[in-house]
Parts: sequence; structure tokens; C-alpha cells
Amino acid sequence: MSEQTFSLQPFLYTKSLPNLKIAGNIARNSNQLAIRYILEDDLKEIAIAPPSNTPSRKHELWQDTCFEFFLGVKDSAQYWEFNLSPAGHWNVYRFDGYRQGMQEETAFTTLPFSIQNQLDSLALVLDVDLDKIISAEQDIEVGITSVIKDRDGEGTYCALTHRGAEADFHLRDSFIVKL
Repeated sequence: MSEQTFSLQPFLYTKSLPNLKIAGNIARNSNQLAIRYILEDDLKEIAIAPPSNTPSRKHELWQDTCFEFFLGVKDSAQYWEFNLSPAGHWNVYRFDGYRQGMQEETAFTTLPFSIQNQLDSLALVLDVDLDKIISAEQDIEVGITSVIKDRDGEGTYCALTHRGAEADFHLRDSFIVKL
């Protein structure tokens, strides 16, 4: 099993909440991927959708507070984008190359994850079987990101690294976690 901790950094040229911290860990055991995000701040300042009684697949989750990760197979242009909302909604998209050929990934019909919301922190944990999209022998590269919206609707774009002139989570050279 390989496990790594992470800490996300806000994009320099966007508004950032002063006490915002997003950290966590990611691990791969065979083809099970586990990722845990921990958001720390005064959560009253962050726009967080209330938990849904019926979490479902939804589009454009990145328009609101959303945790994301991008997964690519080493030496392949193809990659997947996973979106996880604190409300419990989710989606997975497949791309043929950089922002090209975007399609909903139909291999996943559910993507259950847990959310623990406290006064000054929020934890989101996902454990997903990657067998539906890749083999256990393939090396993967992961970019870990989030969009955090404040109560005024301003977005803070956080990632492990920002390699572009604009906040762009799809840049393949920002998929820096190797598992």
C-alpha cells in the first residue's frame, strides 16, 4: 500500500479566506483508492450546501464548494475528474486529453462517501474501487484540488500545485501524486 499526506494551496491570484486549510491523505491498496480531505476554517464563512437526503450524480458541482481529484494513468493522455460535494452529490468525468472529449464516466453508478461536519472543520472520506476504469498494475498520477466558495460567492481554487497562469486543475503536470 502506498499512502501520502497532502496540503492544498490557494491559487495566488484569487481571493482566499485567511484561515483556510485543506489537508488530508490519499492511499492506494491494490486498486482501492482512499482519499480523505480535511477542511479547517471558520465554516460560517464558507458556503457549504446542507447534506442531501438523496445524494445523487449531479453536473457542475464545481460551481459551489466541491472537493475534486484528477486521476490519470502514467504515460496516457486520458484522465478522470472526480467531483464530491459536501451535500453528498458526486460525479465522475472521463477526458480523452487536456479538456477534450469530456464524458460522464458511466462505469460508476454510485460513489458513496462520508462527510463529517463540525463547527470548525469538515472531513470528507471516499474509498473507491478503480477496477471499473483501470487495472491494478497501472501506475496512476493524481491531482488533488478543491473549490471553496465563501458566503459572498467568491471562489478560492486550491490544489497541490498551480502550474498555469490561471487556476487550471486539468493541467497534467499538476497531477503530482504518484500511486
